[in-house]
Amino acid sequence: MRVVCPHCGSVNNVPYKDSYKKANCGKCKNSLLDTHPINLNSSNFDHLIANSEIPVVVDFWAPWCGPCQMMAPAFEAAAKEFPLKAVFAKVNTEEANDLGARFGIRSIPTIMVFKNGQIVHTQAGALDKTSIENLVRNFL
Repeated sequence: MRVVCPHCGSVNNVPYKDSYKKANCGKCKNSLLDTHPINLNSSNFDHLIANSEIPVVVDFWAPWCGPCQMMAPAFEAAAKEFPLKAVFAKVNTEEANDLGARFGIRSIPTIMVFKNGQIVHTQAGALDKTSIENLVRNFL
């Protein structure tokens, strides 16, 4: 399966397994098991979406948004449960307002799940860790 390195953005071919003990990027040698959400913007968004064969879970948020700030730790905690199963990413709609407009983001936080380059789910409103995990499991 194709996976985008969260560190350098290189596309890696990784054999599909139920779990991984080690998986490193062929270019930068950093771990592909890093589950920290990737910050996306106009320059790297399409590359990640188009080149990930695993689901990409994107949190559209803004720094002034109270519910966004409350959901951020749950989003990061949920990401840790899905190494090489799903990619978690964040889009700051204040910095990348073109992406917010492109996807018709009307309220934040909004979570969008992309699979094979297409939107497969949109969820507006803050979610807790369990709800985020359950949402992601629907698309694995």
